[in-house]
Amino acid sequence: MPDWSYHPLKKTVLSKLDANKSRQLIHASMRNVAKVLGGKYVIEFLGHNQTSPLLQETYNNTLFKSPVGLSGIMDPQLTGTPAFQELGFGFIEIGPIVFRASAEQISPIWLDGQIAFSTSAEKVPLKQALQLVGNHGFHVPLFARLDISLTTQQLQACLEHLAPFVDGFLLHTQHINQLKQAVGIPIPIYQIISAEQITNSVQLAPSVQGVCIDAPFTTTTDRLVEQKNSLQALQHGLQTLKRDYPHIPRMTTGGIYSPADAVALKEAGADLMMLTEGYVQVGPGLPKRIHEKFVDQLTPTPPPQQWLWSFLFGLAIFIGGVIALFFALNTVILQYDERFIGLTREQLNFVNPKILAFMAHDRMSLAGTMISASIIYMALAYFGLRRGLHWVKVTFHSAAIIGFLGILLFIGYGYFDWLHGLFWLVLLPIYLMSWREGKNLKASPQSWHDTNDLAWTRSVYGQFLFVVLGFSLLIGGLVISIIGITSVFVTTDISFLCMDASTLQSISNRLIPVIAHDRAGFGSALISVGILVLCLSLWGFRAGERWLWYTLLLGALPAFIAGIGTHFAIGYTSFIHLVPLYFLVVLYLLGLVLSYSHLMQKSK
Repeated sequence: MPDWSYHPLKKTVLSKLDANKSRQLIHASMRNVAKVLGGKYVIEFLGHNQTSPLLQETYNNTLFKSPVGLSGIMDPQLTGTPAFQELGFGFIEIGPIVFRASAEQISPIWLDGQIAFSTSAEKVPLKQALQLVGNHGFHVPLFARLDISLTTQQLQACLEHLAPFVDGFLLHTQHINQLKQAVGIPIPIYQIISAEQITNSVQLAPSVQGVCIDAPFTTTTDRLVEQKNSLQALQHGLQTLKRDYPHIPRMTTGGIYSPADAVALKEAGADLMMLTEGYVQVGPGLPKRIHEKFVDQLTPTPPPQQWLWSFLFGLAIFIGGVIALFFALNTVILQYDERFIGLTREQLNFVNPKILAFMAHDRMSLAGTMISASIIYMALAYFGLRRGLHWVKVTFHSAAIIGFLGILLFIGYGYFDWLHGLFWLVLLPIYLMSWREGKNLKASPQSWHDTNDLAWTRSVYGQFLFVVLGFSLLIGGLVISIIGITSVFVTTDISFLCMDASTLQSISNRLIPVIAHDRAGFGSALISVGILVLCLSLWGFRAGERWLWYTLLLGALPAFIAGIGTHFAIGYTSFIHLVPLYFLVVLYLLGLVLSYSHLMQKSK
């Protein structure tokens, strides 16, 4: 669940539920999506959570694709743990693990805007932990945190049963002391220390291969709340450990509510860091934002990549759209259209003047959509492909390939527009060169932004509106394409024409195939634009990406102007017919307003 869906849902639904029900709703939803066929790809598509290879590190012979993990305290019932590995986390903790289930399992609550855990907090029984790790194929490292209440025998049993499935154990100091006489465990052991216990020095057991510093908690009656100054306490503990034990991996739990907090811990000496309450407060997109901040610190300005053929591809579509607009505003149909139909435009006007007007409204809408797509393609080429961004490559070519396949829609209805075919043939070699120049682009997104400021919060809602806009355009294009290759007309079309399909068929049995070709062509173009807007909205929103705001602003105008303008020009002003278009305009305008401050920000 990306931030753009999480925050609206949190405000409208989750905030009205108690903490446990809210948590279970989110975790169960993510788990169910991840379990269905193709669900992992849906999660990746919505969040684009793949991490940069620059962030990969190896500690104790375990490869971590990201230094950011999730603490087991956030999912003690293991409801959503299988899905977390798809959300960009580099590792996952399960626990605290007990030998048997306790009769008393008290869920967390909200207390003064913070998550308050019970002093009798939820624990994970060993049997449940084994069912999880044994039945799910995890592709990220797993850490098992063993509860401090375990006896020596129970501790040994937990270690032996879990060792084949996990990549590390998190043990309290007293447990490590108990293991001095026990058989060695082949899995790395990380010693747990609370940050408030670290003063001027720290003593680790000789047998440990790493250390985990927990954020300090404050006890209020029967509740535990993370201290407000936990970040500073963690920084001090890290600095002390880095000085005294510079060669062992250092892990932290808690204290992170923004990318800036993660950077502060990293600079203090953290090799790995687990999110706790910040993941709930700030949103599931926090790991991704941390990754982008880390990449921004690690990546020098890359040399410009090849982009010219991709820009020319967009320019060619722009020229084609302008030509189509010119004809739609003048003759509407061309000579080869007349020959196919068997009637001249004058004869069609004599029979029913609204027929040409109706055809013009489809052709002008197609022209406007082509010009909108061309603007977005050219912007993607210059501002994205030139920077080598992988997400831009996926966006560009997904929309382009779907656009090319759209020619099959109107061919299938029995009318081949040779001018469209010629345009397709001219465009194809340009596109193939575009594909060739960008096939190796792999750069990960990066961002200098590291706070949860008001501009970012507003932008989340703006992003949500643009995502809805992209989905709406995509669905609208599919619906129009399906109508174009089946019934061709909707009820309001018949009302405007004052003729039904059979009457039009009686005028010329080739008239409907030409109209269907226009509808299917417009539908396929709208699908391409929907993909462009959707992917831009899902993957491109970052502070300071001014080009993205201007692309959304300018890219939508031709389609909206042509779509609305042509309806009013020909008198096709049915409110029911135009209400979807009005809805899209509202989404567009509100999205621009809400995202302006964030996308137009300048780096400090």
